[in-house]
Amino acid sequence: MLFTVVLDTCVLYPAHLRDTLLRLAERGLFRVLWSSDIIDELRRNLVEVGISSESVDRLITEMYNAFPDAEVTGYKSLVQGLGCDPKDRHVLATAVRSDAAAIVTFNKADFPAISVDPFEIEVISPDAFLLDQLDLAPGIVLEELGLQAAGNRQAPNTLKQLLDALALAGVPGFIEEVRRRIT
Repeated sequence: MLFTVVLDTCVLYPAHLRDTLLRLAERGLFRVLWSSDIIDELRRNLVEVGISSESVDRLITEMYNAFPDAEVTGYKSLVQGLGCDPKDRHVLATAVRSDAAAIVTFNKADFPAISVDPFEIEVISPDAFLLDQLDLAPGIVLEELGLQAAGNRQAPNTLKQLLDALALAGVPGFIEEVRRRIT
């Protein structure tokens, strides 16, 4: 059975980080989950920064096509009873409802141990999560990073450029380890 994670909106927002995470999930390293609230928040945030609604809708359609079983439903009744930050209760409710092993988020402080420990859910940064994936499947992760860079029509379309972009997206430890392994 695959390790199951809920991806918070904040890790889906940076394009290159989203692409890396979803590519690794497509390769079968873990199972990715989200909720309609997470996707709605992603849609709002991307449109707010000037990405066209059509482009955002196309992206979200591609995400649903690639992961048809990723959307968790039936979680909304759990939201009010949870003890994490109110703006992230829907994320924890999604993880609880789906029996996910972890939430991948930049907002670890919004999920205090007292709110997640009863459900045995780990809250992990994308940097630590990607380092774990690199340790578990180094060949797949390194190969996929190369494919990701090569698949981009414009910069970052080299591995170096992609690694620089991912470091800026908030996963510097992962990038440092990738660079160490490829030199």
